[in-house]
Order: sequence, then structure tokens, then C-alpha cells
Amino acid sequence: MPRPAADDDVFRAVADPTRRALIEALGRGGEQTVGALAEAVGQSVPLVSRHLAVLRSAGLVEERRAGRHRIYRLDPAPLRDLFDWAGLFAGFWTERVANLRDYLDRQNLDRQNLDRQNLDRQNGERRDAT
Repeated sequence: MPRPAADDDVFRAVADPTRRALIEALGRGGEQTVGALAEAVGQSVPLVSRHLAVLRSAGLVEERRAGRHRIYRLDPAPLRDLFDWAGLFAGFWTERVANLRDYLDRQNLDRQNLDRQNLDRQNGERRDAT
């Protein structure tokens, strides 16, 4: 199976927590102005504008003008490529988590057996002492 395409710009864009928050805000709220997005993520308008430029360059947001306002909307298509690429590792982590669960179950069983043996030994010593 060929490796799914995932543009470096998309990785760079979603690497920043503020940009991820902007993506989430656009995903939840639909089209929004820079001011509304700045308020949603608790950042200044100039900072949000710079982050939106990175997201626009990666193809994650589209901009349209409405009078004096710029309205942004999410274009989730590049996220699909990222999701598909990350999906290559789902089996890896599923197997690792299952192995960890098995290991912890064995450790727990060993501890229970040891506790039971210690309790049996203590009860035997009490009987012998009487």
C-alpha cells in the first residue's frame, strides 16, 4: 500500500496548539471573522492573523472578503491526508497497548498469587505456634 500523501506544511500547521485551536473553532463554529477567532482562542488579532496565514498556506483554511471583513472557513481535505497517514500507525499502537495490558494482567496475577502464598504461610505459622 503506498504511503498516503501528507504535506509537510500540514504537519507544521497542526503542530502549533494555537493553530489547532483555530482549526477546532472553525470546525465547531463554521465561518468566522478574525476577531471572532481571536476571541475564541484568547489571542490577539495580529497573532491570529499570522496563524491563519500559515493555515491558509497549508490549504487548511480559505478566506473570503465580505466588505471590510475577512471571513475564514475550514477546508478539512488536508486533514484527511494527515488522518490517513497517522492511520498507518493504528495497528502498531493497538498491538502495543494490548501487549501492555497482557503484561500488567500477568503482573497482577503474579502479585495476587504471591499475596495468597504469603497469607497461607502466615496462617500456617500461626497454626504451628498454637
